[in-house]
Amino acid sequence: MTRISRRQMTALMAGAVVAPFAAPAIVSARSSQTVFIIVPYASGGSIDSLMRSIAKGMSEVLDQPVLVDNKPGANGIVGSQYVARATKDGSVLLAGGTGPISLNVLLRKNLPYKLTDFASVAMLCNGPLSLTVNAKMPAADMKSFVAYAKGRDKPLFYATLGPGSVTHLFGIMMGKSMGFAVTDVAYRNNPASIMELLSGECDLNFATPAAVVEHVKAGQLRLLAVSSDKRLPNLPDVPTLAESGYPELSASFWTALHAPAGTPREVIDRLNAAANAAMKKPEIAKQLEIDCLQADLGPPQLLDSQLSKDAALWGPVITAQNIALD
Repeated sequence: MTRISRRQMTALMAGAVVAPFAAPAIVSARSSQTVFIIVPYASGGSIDSLMRSIAKGMSEVLDQPVLVDNKPGANGIVGSQYVARATKDGSVLLAGGTGPISLNVLLRKNLPYKLTDFASVAMLCNGPLSLTVNAKMPAADMKSFVAYAKGRDKPLFYATLGPGSVTHLFGIMMGKSMGFAVTDVAYRNNPASIMELLSGECDLNFATPAAVVEHVKAGQLRLLAVSSDKRLPNLPDVPTLAESGYPELSASFWTALHAPAGTPREVIDRLNAAANAAMKKPEIAKQLEIDCLQADLGPPQLLDSQLSKDAALWGPVITAQNIALD
């Protein structure tokens, strides 16, 4: 019979005590555990559709279920708050973005979460705003557009998705940068604002290129520029605002994955690797191209950097205009 020394017995007992405390990290790697990606918007939108494709890709990489759970409400606050208070084991992630995370933190003093409540997992993609006008406007390019706007006897009316939205803030930046007066007009959603642009009731729209491209092809609208750093592969003839002489107007909206703060580093690294691998799948690359989005892959620190850039870009506009939301 094998004899166990007192020293060996002590080591075994110590292991028995330590094991329960190590369990969460072990459980988080088991293929039987479902990972839920909380999308803070209603189902059926472009971000929801993309996240379902990414969840499928991550599931295949991780060899465990990854599902999307929609928790819309209050400009992304409902879903974001849910994740901020979720279990810190990698089983609940947030499909965060410019609005729910960066802008809410900058605009709302009574927000039920703060930036430090989240740990960065992975950047996924980013997309540009468009500078789109009605085809009847006497402006065929950026130079003639600026000349037209400066020559008007009234402000240029531009569509927004409400106070504090990316479109609202970007319009303020554009007017200041290009040197003409602007007035924001809020709409309940992008389709409503595009309809007003088509009818001529509004002068300018910053909708995503994917939302206006069919109207551009039909000759109803004119896409003058995009706010990305580089031209879009599927819109090679549309210049960027930077190359048109306005590098300060380079801006994007983004989508990324966040976990509750305190999630173990090894769990975050594993999820980051799975997200990056999923984003490289051909079917997701095709979906990004159709939506005029660009993959933005790398370590979790890439998302940290994006959050800092947002604070530097949007923060001064919010402060200067004294914009605050309840």
